[in-house]
Amino acid sequence: MKKNQVLLIGTHNNGKFKEISKLLHKKIKTISPKSLEIESPKETGKTFKENSELKANFFYKKSKLVSLSDDSGIEILALNKKPGIYSARWAKKSGSFKKTMISILKKIKNKKNRKARFICSLSIKLHERKIVTSVGVINGHISLKMLGSKGFGYDPVFIPKGSKLTFGQMSPQKKMKIDHRSIAFKKLKRKLKPYKFFI
Repeated sequence: MKKNQVLLIGTHNNGKFKEISKLLHKKIKTISPKSLEIESPKETGKTFKENSELKANFFYKKSKLVSLSDDSGIEILALNKKPGIYSARWAKKSGSFKKTMISILKKIKNKKNRKARFICSLSIKLHERKIVTSVGVINGHISLKMLGSKGFGYDPVFIPKGSKLTFGQMSPQKKMKIDHRSIAFKKLKRKLKPYKFFI
């Protein structure tokens, strides 16, 4: 990819768009589906990988631009790994991520096992016949209450393993060094080396 080439980041989530943009080389010009008036496709996949590939294929087809898409969410052991791929949809149904987090905290209030993990699948559609995908996972647990106002989504209730802070309490720089999205991105960069693809 040429350093002045446009990369479409296939998401309507401003938080995800900003995080992914910061992971990319500074000379990469990013564009959102919103600016091209492209709506998001229905997420019919059964896994994060299926959904990220579905979105990358969709945005590539609509824009004719190299497209990078993310599908991510949180799995909570005490809730049988829910919300999982339905993380964003739970928030949409309840009216906000805050309301969903309050509901989750009530549901697991008396649970001893508060283990959880964030998962991110990143897929990049290079051309008509090639798509590359990587998955990043970070383990942790659910906090006793919402803490911090940084980040987005479920960040205020997730404490990554080895930390005392929620993602919501961490600086964006610190979070981006360890989170599921950066793990997936590092893997993706390695996978793209044989194609001499620049991100």
